[in-house]
This record gives sequence, C-alpha cells and structure tokens, in this order.
Amino acid sequence: MTLLSPTWTALLYLAAAACFILALKGLSSPKSARRGNLIGAFGAVVAVVAVFLSVKLDNIPWILGAIVVGAGVAAPVARRVQMTQMPQLVALFNGVGGGAAALVALLELPHTEDAWVRLAIVFTLLVGAVSFAGSAITFAKLQGLMTTRPVTFPGLPVLMAVVLLAAVAAGVVVIASGAPGWALVLLVLGLGAGVLLVLPVGGADVPIVISLLNAFTGLAVAASGLVLGNVLLVVAGTLVGASGTILTRAMASAMGRSVAGIMFGAFKGGSTAGSTTVSERPVRSSSAEDIAVLLGYAQRVIIVPGYGLAVAQGQHTAAELALALEARGIDVDFAIHPVAGRMPGHMNVLLAEANVPYESLKEMSDINSEFKTTDVALVVGANDVVNPAAKTTSGSPIYGMPILEVADARQVVFLKRSMRPGFAGVENELLYEPQTTLLFGDAKDSLTKVLGAVKAL
Repeated sequence: MTLLSPTWTALLYLAAAACFILALKGLSSPKSARRGNLIGAFGAVVAVVAVFLSVKLDNIPWILGAIVVGAGVAAPVARRVQMTQMPQLVALFNGVGGGAAALVALLELPHTEDAWVRLAIVFTLLVGAVSFAGSAITFAKLQGLMTTRPVTFPGLPVLMAVVLLAAVAAGVVVIASGAPGWALVLLVLGLGAGVLLVLPVGGADVPIVISLLNAFTGLAVAASGLVLGNVLLVVAGTLVGASGTILTRAMASAMGRSVAGIMFGAFKGGSTAGSTTVSERPVRSSSAEDIAVLLGYAQRVIIVPGYGLAVAQGQHTAAELALALEARGIDVDFAIHPVAGRMPGHMNVLLAEANVPYESLKEMSDINSEFKTTDVALVVGANDVVNPAAKTTSGSPIYGMPILEVADARQVVFLKRSMRPGFAGVENELLYEPQTTLLFGDAKDSLTKVLGAVKAL
C-alpha cells in the first residue's frame, strides 16, 4: 500500500523535472542564478516527497532513518565549509552520488533476468564506481591531503588498459549470468579505474576533472533510473550528464586544451603541475600608499580577482575599494576569467556575496580589448589567468590558454603573498616587466591598507 497513486506520482515527477530544467536555465546567468538555485531546490523537495509518498509504508522508517543520518552528516559540513573549499565539497558530494548509484545497481541485480536491465546495471556499476573513486582523489588533491602534482609511474598506461579490459570482461559475465560475485569484481575494478584515471592529473586541471566526473555521475544516475524504472532519475541524470559535459568542454576550451589532453597529458608531460618553487629574481615592489596614489589618480581601473582573494576572504574589501575609487569618479570593473579560482563561477559568487553589481563583472571576452585603455590593472591573488606564457611559451603547460590581457594596461599591480608560481606551477614573466609593481602580503590585509590610503588621499 502507498500514500500516492501512480498518476499523482508521475505528475509530481513531471513537476520536479520541469523545476530542474528551469533551474539550469536560471543558473546560466549571474542575475538569475539565485532564483535558479531556489527553483532547483524546490524541485528536489518535490521529488523527495513524491518518492516518500509512493513507496510501501513498510519502507518509510528506513527512508526516514536514511534522511536523518544523511542530514546529520551533510548539514554541519555544508554550514562550516569555507567558500575556498567549495570545489572539493562539490567533488565529495558528486562522488557520493556516483557511489550511491553503483550500490543501487548492485542491490537490484538479483531481482532481474532481463539482459538489457543487466546492461544498465553494469554501466551504472562501472561509471558510478569510477566517479566515486575519482572524486575521492580530486577531493584529496584540492584539500591538500595529497600532492596536486601528477602521480605517474612506469607502466601506468598499461595497468589502466588492463583494468579497463578486465572491467569489460567482468561486465560481459554479469550480463550473461547475473552473478553477484562478478558484479563485486566489476565494482572493485571500477574503483581502481577511477583512481588510475585521476592520479596523473595535476594542478589547474583538477577542477576540470571534477566537472567531467560530475557528468559521469549524471550518466550513472540516469542508467540507475532505467534499472529502477524511474523516469525522474533518467531525466535528472541526463540533465546532470549533459550539463557536466558542456561545462567540461567549456572549461577545457577556456584553457585552450582538449579534454583528452587534460586527462592523459601527464603521460607525455603535458598536464599542469602545481609547484612550490619560489623565485629569487628581483622585482619592483612598492608600498600600499604608493599603489593608492596610482589607483586614486587613474581614470580607468580593472580589478582581476583570483584564488588568492578567495583564500584571504578579501572580496568585501575589494568591493569597498571599488566603491571608494568610483566615488572619486574612476571607472572600475572586475575582469573574470572562466577558470579563475577553482571552479567556474567561483569569482562571480564571491563578488556577488560582497554585493558587487553584476554589471561590473565582465567576462574575459568582453573586457580584454579594454585593457589597452586602462590606467591600472590590479591583479589580486591571480597568476595563471594573466600569465603571458600562455601565449609566448610553446613548451609551457598552459600554452594556448586564453588569458586576461593585463599586460596591455599602462600600469600593472600584483597583490601577492609571495613569488611562488600559480597553481599551474609556471613562472609569470609579467612580474618582472617595468610597468609592473608588486605589493606582498595577505590579499585582504593588502587591500585594507590600499583602501585606507585611497580614502586618505
């Protein structure tokens, strides 16, 4: 016995699916992102309620228990996580989704004799396990639990090929016989494939891999929907898979590289690798007061935020500095690179949190031509996205990546903690150019000093 008829269940599923589609539409623009997020959350609530009311009453206590346990773990984590840790949280939650889909498929295997359903189970097991294990490795890399550099060893490509061939063979056996033992073997092989897939990826490529694994999870969820005969899972999983694929391609394009090059570039030394080497070459540094004079008497200023701004939580100070400059009649905009920070939209979210007007957030393609008429480009905690090596150094890991053309500005000011290279581990020659000035220190502290000096002018 259930509390909801199949007809009403189908109607609620349709409403939830419509909400998910509208949510994706809303998330396509900063102005509508908050509304889109709320619509998506409402759709998720509708979907959960529909499932809750359409299952047998005997299963409701188990569902409630699972909700209590899940909420008890997720709510404190989500409330305490810093914005700078959001990418690894996304990776972790994404991996849990893939793992859940794989476990559901494993539990459903004994209940079917249909070869096509078994095929969907095999697909869900393999892709879900790859997503879970791969996401765990990306979480560890971004969280600093392991090196962000590519991890390779002799014979890695051969081992990966062997694991994938073994997984295909185990999948064929599962489809033919439905043997649970071979399904467990397939699950283990999928976990191994996920680890081997992500270990060679390093540095700035990790967020792109998170997006790709998100697409994998979506496909696994869609396949689990076929296994369970649940249309909503098919729709939601397909939406996640498609949007994740589009996002992955967009991020790869923003870095001027192919997805295959990102995933397998370490085999030939092409993957970006984080570095901790600190340069000892001389640079021109200055005080906050001198930089305030540059900014305060400029006519046009472009602020380029990066991950250093996020780490220092200096977005509110940056927004206040922009207001102080605008009060002096100075034209101020923020230049946003597609892969600034650790995930797409990272800088947009930070600055929106600080109430920076959406109109002031300019995408790379819209603002690059304006650097030539800019008096001061203020780079706050960014490096790779403004590094000319992407255009001039063919052997560089970031070669071919479109960058913000800050070098075209009359004066360039970098707020940096140290001379350590960016996440890709590539030294920035722009730091040593005569028009460049550096202010060392924590981004928020430096911005606070510059802000105070501007107000004192």
